[in-house]
Amino acid sequence: MERVPFGVSRLDDIIGGGAPPGSVVLLAGEAGAGAREFCYTAATINGLAHTDDDQFELHYGDVSERAAVPEEIHYVSFTASGNELKQEIEFTMSEDLVRAGVRAVEFADFSQEYFQLSAIPREWYTRKTQTITDLGQGSDRRGVLEALGEYLNQNAPGNLVLIDSLTDLARAPNEHLDWSDITLLVKGLQKASRAWDGLILVLVNQEALTTEEMGSLMGAADGTIAFEWETGGSERDRVMFVREFRGVLSRLEQEDIIRFETEIHDGGFDISNVRKIR
Repeated sequence: MERVPFGVSRLDDIIGGGAPPGSVVLLAGEAGAGAREFCYTAATINGLAHTDDDQFELHYGDVSERAAVPEEIHYVSFTASGNELKQEIEFTMSEDLVRAGVRAVEFADFSQEYFQLSAIPREWYTRKTQTITDLGQGSDRRGVLEALGEYLNQNAPGNLVLIDSLTDLARAPNEHLDWSDITLLVKGLQKASRAWDGLILVLVNQEALTTEEMGSLMGAADGTIAFEWETGGSERDRVMFVREFRGVLSRLEQEDIIRFETEIHDGGFDISNVRKIR
């Protein structure tokens, strides 16, 4: 296997089948510009390859000879349950498509680890009222980074993992994380992913970061795909471009591609046009 498909067929075609195995890729975007929808599409379409061949062929087509669909898809969230995420994905894509695709997606919900040290009522994120027994187990609490590390060690090798989102993790209540810890996490993921040989997509809200923070993340990851709004006249269009990406950016430069115009429809995130350097 030389590539792991993103699940966005036109992008995968252009870059030779997908991302190089062992990559950590930031999906950095402005609100509503498509980064989250890219995540949803990657999870659903790769899942569809395992559950419905006909729908996969219709919405994606043929997988490159150089690529292989990951055996497992894991969607990690710090604030939302699997059911909440499935419902959110159905708001973005066709309901039939989502129901078939997410059957092969394993959702990991770290809401308990994320919120446990906050003032948020426990029943809001566990849907269970705290008892005297629960209070007695406080010393056994795992931190959110510990929980994430354990999960990735068990499930990341050879697979597709989507982390939603790094911005949430950076704002984790009472975790005492500073930005150097977040950058170090991404750098550690990059090192571990070489051995895991899968693909890790990390969602981040670019508007919530300073220029310096975004720069440090980009330096720690293997690639950064940016999603932005472009205003022209009375209309706004979604655009995507690859800022950095080992094994991919050089191919785009050879093709003189600088930007992708994108759209979101029932089939998920898609590329509607490719802009070349003139």
